Amino acid sequence: MENSFEDLVASYIENKVGISERFLSADLANHLKENLINLNKNSLLVAAGIGNTQLPSYDGAIRSDSIYWLDRKHNNVFEDAFFDQMDQFVLYLNESCYAGITGYEFHYSLYEKGDFYLKHLDQFKNHSGRKYSMISYLNTNWQESDGGELLIHQLNNNQKISPTQGKTVFFKSDELVHEVLVTQNTRMSITGWLKGA
Repeated sequence: MENSFEDLVASYIENKVGISERFLSADLANHLKENLINLNKNSLLVAAGIGNTQLPSYDGAIRSDSIYWLDRKHNNVFEDAFFDQMDQFVLYLNESCYAGITGYEFHYSLYEKGDFYLKHLDQFKNHSGRKYSMISYLNTNWQESDGGELLIHQLNNNQKISPTQGKTVFFKSDELVHEVLVTQNTRMSITGWLKGA
C-alpha cells in the first residue's frame, strides 16, 4: 500500500499531478462500485452542486453528475475500509511532506452517458479549507471511446487522464483548473478533498 502512496507523491512532485494506477485494490474498488450502483438503484444520489455546502447552487449547464457523501456513520464495511486507507495516506503525507492535513471529505460520483463537468478549481473563493483533491476511479474495462477523461489544464502540458478502475489522481485544489469531458458510458468514482486549517 505504501508503494501506491509513494507513487502519488513522487508523480505529484514531478508534474503537479499525482497518479497511482493501483491505489485501490481490485477487491475494494469492486465493492465500492457495487455500493454506488445500489445507492443509485435506490434513488439515493442527488444532483451535484457548485459552491460550498453553505452556499450551494445547481447548474446542469456546468455540472451534470450525481453524488452521495461517504460517512463513517453509515457503518458500511467498504466505505470504512476506504476511510482507513485515507487515514493511512494522510498520516504518510503529513509525516513525509509536512502537509498539515487535518481532515477530509469524500463522495461517490456518478456520470451517466452525456454527463460532464466544465472547467473549474476545487477550492472555494470564500473558503480555503480544501488543500488537495483526490479522485479514485471505479470503472472496469474503460475504453478510449467511452470518453469521460479528467482533463487537467497546465500552462504547457494539458493532461488527459482516463478513469480506469483502481487509479487515483491527486493534486492541489487551488492550483489546477480541470474538467470532466463528456462521458459516453456510465462513469463512477470517489471524489474528495484533503483539508487543512
